Amino acid sequence: MEEQVRIIVSEKMTRYARGWHCLGLSEWFRDGKPHKVKAFGTDLVVFEGETSKKLNVINAFCPHLGGNLAEGVIKGDSIACPFHDWRWNGEGKCTAIPYAKRVPPRARTQSFITCEENKQLFVWHDPEGNPPPADVFIPHLEGAFSDSWSDWDWSFHELNTTGRELIDNIVDVAHFFYVHGEGKGGGCSYFKNVFENHFATQYLEIGPRPENPGYERDQTYTGDIHQLPCYNRGETTYHGPAYLVSRLMFKLSAEDSCEVIEILAQYPIDEENFALHMGFIVRDNPNLPKEHNAARAKGVADFLRRGTLQDVHIWETKTKIDNPLLCDSDGPLYQLRRWYEQFYVDVADIKPEMVNRFEAETDTRHALPVWEQQAAEKIAQEQAQAEAAGVAMPLSMS
Repeated sequence: MEEQVRIIVSEKMTRYARGWHCLGLSEWFRDGKPHKVKAFGTDLVVFEGETSKKLNVINAFCPHLGGNLAEGVIKGDSIACPFHDWRWNGEGKCTAIPYAKRVPPRARTQSFITCEENKQLFVWHDPEGNPPPADVFIPHLEGAFSDSWSDWDWSFHELNTTGRELIDNIVDVAHFFYVHGEGKGGGCSYFKNVFENHFATQYLEIGPRPENPGYERDQTYTGDIHQLPCYNRGETTYHGPAYLVSRLMFKLSAEDSCEVIEILAQYPIDEENFALHMGFIVRDNPNLPKEHNAARAKGVADFLRRGTLQDVHIWETKTKIDNPLLCDSDGPLYQLRRWYEQFYVDVADIKPEMVNRFEAETDTRHALPVWEQQAAEKIAQEQAQAEAAGVAMPLSMS
């Protein structure tokens, strides 16, 4: 009997996640002008109150006759519609209609709870309309306010896919070799995931893995980065569905070990597209002058951004798949998606298995020698092709 072919299931997402969503760097919105942001299937307007200096986010379409407030003018702590000068404050209340005798008592529009952290602007989105719980907040990053770290190197990207593709990456051990290492390196010697409450964490290392490293691999590393036995180490956590903070540690040279904070922040534009913010700050090397540290930080950010853009190309050319077929060396993808589901259901419908602690280390002992062999074969193939073309190449690209 012929075996049945597995059919890919891919359902359209019809709900936007509950959680904090980053709209970008706060300084972008502090120029005295209203800013339009396409998010959550509509247009939003971000504006800074002239007196309060607070950044406000409300629905951009005026409830009067639908004028776009992002085309209007900031007047005091309100935004004035360009159509008929109806004015709206950050709480979504109509504060004035100059040509009317009075403001209709029910004149309100959709507003969003905002916060600023790490020099970034966030909005809280909840389909049920509830405020954020006290224990759901954006982590404070000391490096974002320190003179010993670089300023944010930030970029914005619009992607023709859903944000779940980005989330899946946190359990995908094999793609580090095939995508980021381009089949010539980057195989993980340690890879572990921990999911609990609204956090999803990945710990990974690339390079030597001694039996007793002198630290816990599944905890925050607090020692001297230069003393790490591995080449690369990453500690990456999703704080809710849309804000990833990754602490990356790696050796730029025998004398220069680097520590980076990477931010991947997303929000849905609509049901089929999402916006991605990428930000990087790099800890200075105290042995280098200021201008050298600036160039070093720029080079590191550019390198890491290229890596994420490798993922972007994959996401935009693949299909969304709800029933992935996994092998014994893949990470805990179905458990991750179970964790992720909590942000797409009403709070009353969150099941214990969505938020209870789950830990899984993905064993790469079988994969590592396979990757080493594949890398050697690919490097040899590229060298042979280069020699045939009369181009000199390095002996090793690992």
